[in-house]
Amino acid sequence: MKKLFDEFKRFCTKGNILELATGVMIGGAFTTIVNSLVNDMLMPVIGLITGGVNLSGLFIALDGQQYASIEAAKEAGVGTLNYGAFIQNIINFLIIAFCVFLFVKAMAKIMPKKEEAPKKAPRLCPFCKQAVHDEAVKCQHCGSDIAGK
Repeated sequence: MKKLFDEFKRFCTKGNILELATGVMIGGAFTTIVNSLVNDMLMPVIGLITGGVNLSGLFIALDGQQYASIEAAKEAGVGTLNYGAFIQNIINFLIIAFCVFLFVKAMAKIMPKKEEAPKKAPRLCPFCKQAVHDEAVKCQHCGSDIAGK
């Protein structure tokens, strides 16, 4: 049991797990902000553009009848396909994805670039001057024997 606890302790104290936990907490708070942006700012404008249609209230009753609202259909015990709420969630997702994209793009500019090791010049066939694998004994391009070269 002590070994398991020590392993768990090492796992929790790694930098990655702390960064992940911080990211999840910030992501939850960010989702709340985006939901408010969509529900309180964008959807009223979209409703205005579409002639007062409340997008989140659009649904299809599965019994084929017409109901005044989703709540009325549920009170009648009828299942509903809430496609308006689905569309609203797609809008939420697109906004969150765009914000994450912008954040990652900004962080990529801020973070120092890792220096790459200089690449070794490719081995060339002495006959046709094409690049060949370091362990090749014959050139794949001209078929020359290059084992001893």
